Amino acid sequence: MNPAAEPKSYKDLTVWQQGRKLVQYVYLMTKTFPAEERYDLVSQMRRAAVSIPSNIAEGCGRQHPKDTIQFLIIARGSLYELETQIYLCFDLSYITEADLEAAVEKIEKMIQLLQGFICYYRTLAK
Repeated sequence: MNPAAEPKSYKDLTVWQQGRKLVQYVYLMTKTFPAEERYDLVSQMRRAAVSIPSNIAEGCGRQHPKDTIQFLIIARGSLYELETQIYLCFDLSYITEADLEAAVEKIEKMIQLLQGFICYYRTLAK
C-alpha cells in the first residue's frame, strides 16, 4: 500500500466496510432461528460478527503496527469462530446448504481481505 494512498480513516477501508456488511448479513440470517437459540447460538454469532469490524477499527487506532496486527488477528479469530457457528447452524438444520455456501463464501472473502491487511501491517512492523 502506497503511503500516499493510505486511507484517512478506518471507515475508508474495504475490509472494515465488508465487515459491517457481514454483521448485517448475520443479523438477518439469525432473525429466523428458533426462539430457544436467541440467547445461545444467535447471541454468540452476533457477538463474533460484531467483533470483526470492531477489532479492525480498534487496531487502526493503535500507535504501533504490532498493536494493530494483534487486533487484526483477533478479528480473524472471530471470523473463524463465526464460520464454525455457521457450520453448526447447518448441522442443526437452521440454514440450508445454499445458505451455508453463501455464508462461507462471504467469510472466505473477508478472511482474504483481512489476511492482506495483516500482511501489510507486518511489513510496517519490520
